[in-house]
Amino acid sequence: MQIRNLGASGLRVSAIGLGCNNFGGRLDLEASRTVIHRALDAGITLFDTADIYGERGGSETVLGKVLGARRQEIVLATKFGGAMDDSGRLKGASRGYIVPAVEASLRRLQTDWIDLYQIHFPDPLTPIEETLRALDDLIRAGKVRYIGCSNLPAWQMVEAQWTARDRQLTPFASGQYEYSILVRQLEAELLPAIEAYRMGLLPYFPLANGLLTGKYRAGQSAPAGTRLATSKGLAARYLTPGNLELSARLEGFAQERGHTLLELAFSWLLARPQVASVIAGATRPEQVSQNAAAGGWELTAGDRAALAPLLAA
Repeated sequence: MQIRNLGASGLRVSAIGLGCNNFGGRLDLEASRTVIHRALDAGITLFDTADIYGERGGSETVLGKVLGARRQEIVLATKFGGAMDDSGRLKGASRGYIVPAVEASLRRLQTDWIDLYQIHFPDPLTPIEETLRALDDLIRAGKVRYIGCSNLPAWQMVEAQWTARDRQLTPFASGQYEYSILVRQLEAELLPAIEAYRMGLLPYFPLANGLLTGKYRAGQSAPAGTRLATSKGLAARYLTPGNLELSARLEGFAQERGHTLLELAFSWLLARPQVASVIAGATRPEQVSQNAAAGGWELTAGDRAALAPLLAA
């Protein structure tokens, strides 16, 4: 497993990370344990969760129970800001919320520190300086080692990095956003900003919610039991004629070179210089093994040149 720096920071992460959103929800403790152990055995060191995953706290609780002494071997990333109650009171990025939120995550995770603590969603009610000062205090207290953002619009991410620099606060080391060979909207503004501030990019949904696994075909129903078969909203978003046509052409491109569509999806992302680790979830140990191996294809200059017209169409 290749190990990379998270942007300009000294934090080292595996090129393939494990998304932990299924733990404590779709997967019970024992099923989660098999996935976690397979990830550890595959050399995956970045485990990415959030306080809201697993029906509010379940994912962090599972990780705390399963990791034990092996917690020392990984980079443990979690997020705050999503709603932790039905009233909408327990959420956001204010100092008053962050301080108890991090303590709750530490208890669930059964750890003394969080390697990467990320704001999950924008908080329109809180000035970014207040958020950054609270996070800076957590770093000084040793409870958090690095901070990152997720899902912030480009302007707000830039504002945060400028504020951190101007006020001499700790800046974001990373940005976590949806990014795949099919979903590339962030390339217009976010990607240049991430590069300018020397941040590490952590793409999520690298397989476009499963579309890039090769399971879906134009004119055919989504396979039973798959996420795009059970969620009409996701199906409407991803199973478009354009996406299905492009994924078929990308699969042909990969097969001509002796690879799979899955390998192309991961390797294309890892060829982007801003990408530190590709976050991929899994519900079975076999999926973890497949994902861990999928980033091994190093795209040549010729491969990238041949891909360009496909992606520009």
